[in-house]
Amino acid sequence: MSAAGAGAVRRPPFDPELVPLDPEFDDPAARGAPMPAHALTVPALRARFAAPLAWQPEIVTDGRLFNLDAPPRPAAVLVPLVARPQGVTVLLTERTAHLHDHAGQISFPGGRIEHDDESPVHAALRETEEEIGLGPAAVEIIGALPEYVTSTSYRVTPVVGVVERPFDLRLDSFEVAEAFEVPLAFLMNPAFHERRAIDFAGTRRRFYAMPYTAARRYFIWGATAAMLRNFYRFLSA
Repeated sequence: MSAAGAGAVRRPPFDPELVPLDPEFDDPAARGAPMPAHALTVPALRARFAAPLAWQPEIVTDGRLFNLDAPPRPAAVLVPLVARPQGVTVLLTERTAHLHDHAGQISFPGGRIEHDDESPVHAALRETEEEIGLGPAAVEIIGALPEYVTSTSYRVTPVVGVVERPFDLRLDSFEVAEAFEVPLAFLMNPAFHERRAIDFAGTRRRFYAMPYTAARRYFIWGATAAMLRNFYRFLSA
């Protein structure tokens, strides 16, 4: 999520991959059942957002660690659902290591909502085009997920869009180290969800992770994993 660019890099005060698993999340009943394949098609996803059911997000914040003297800044990200012959995938990015916020982390394309943005949708699409070259004309917006407050004090609206037409990406090399796709079926299967817990600054902090291995290992965690976990809860309601 693009923000202040370079400067003093703010990193989490712990290595998330070394944080122990939360034993309370071992119970399959706490994790939930995998979403069936028929619920993860583009028509089914459109229909689900068009007729939402009552549900509650599982997690709405990382717990703020920075900028505690000001309200969270509004931001928006795009959750790009890419229609592939083998099934829907989610397009994610790896941020470059020198960025001020969330350096080196896996994220959705997106960033701060600027004064001239008409809406969170407009901001998410604008930032996506700037970061990875995926233009608004290629994206069909089908809905949004609940706001999420990050540890770096952004109040993020996840905007969900479907990409069905062919596209070529053009990465902003300053902000994005890599773009890659993860099968939605993997991300919507709680067998691959982790919850980790750490005692930090007098508080028990929990966060989600979804490690994914393709050509290499991608450690999806924090706000991105939490929004995906909420997406799972939305679909499974």
